[in-house]
Amino acid sequence: MLTIGEFSRLTHLSIKTLRHYHEVGLLEPAAVDPSSGYRHYTLAQIPIAQVIRRFRDLEMPVDRVREVLATRDLVARNRLIADHLDTLEKRLADTQAAVMSLKGLLGAQAGPIDVELRVVPATRALAITATVARADLLAWWRGAIGEIEALVDAQGLTRTAPTSGMFASGIFQHERGEATVFVPVAEAPRPVGRAVELTVPAAELAITVHCGPPADIDVTYGALGAYVTSHALSVDGSVREHYLVDARTAADPSVWRTELGWPVFGTRPR
Repeated sequence: MLTIGEFSRLTHLSIKTLRHYHEVGLLEPAAVDPSSGYRHYTLAQIPIAQVIRRFRDLEMPVDRVREVLATRDLVARNRLIADHLDTLEKRLADTQAAVMSLKGLLGAQAGPIDVELRVVPATRALAITATVARADLLAWWRGAIGEIEALVDAQGLTRTAPTSGMFASGIFQHERGEATVFVPVAEAPRPVGRAVELTVPAAELAITVHCGPPADIDVTYGALGAYVTSHALSVDGSVREHYLVDARTAADPSVWRTELGWPVFGTRPR
């Protein structure tokens, strides 16, 4: 039997951490003295402590570590571990994308952007609309895009323009607002689930094109917003996105193209 201090030195887990793991049921001592409350461990518990330490080094939550250790089915255990590794890999990819975007910002030379002033007529569309929190926007957008695309194909509707989105300013200013994804169509669509027919209102838009994946789309939005503001054209309204080339049509993110539309009030003939 080892005292908690001895076990701490052997496993490189602090006494405070060992006490915490005992309290949450992750690593219980082999014995606890009923009179003094002193914890004692065995040599056989050292490998378990080492495994726990590796999982925690990989930022696996305590509850998930406990679930992995309690699972006797090898396939199920490996699935839990693989799911966590997938999460880490995605987090790493997001971090790398953020690093590359920051490097691009630090090394970029700001220059003029190409902006087109366009009058967009009212159009019929199949759409999904919801009030969405800013933190949930990407996940909601992905799900809604997949659902609306599948319904358009299932109903055999004729597309009259690319798949698009509208996003109210409240999403960015107050972290919650209305978001819509829609596909303009020629025929009257059948409402299914949360997808309904929508007449997308006419609008005057200042439009530029964002090239590449959406990780740094805020930079293009910033440039477009600066252009609109400097020309005193900006009006209240939702910004629009038209997905000309995206993951559904091209595997290479470098060729993705998204039109960004900022609502404006035109002041010159077109």
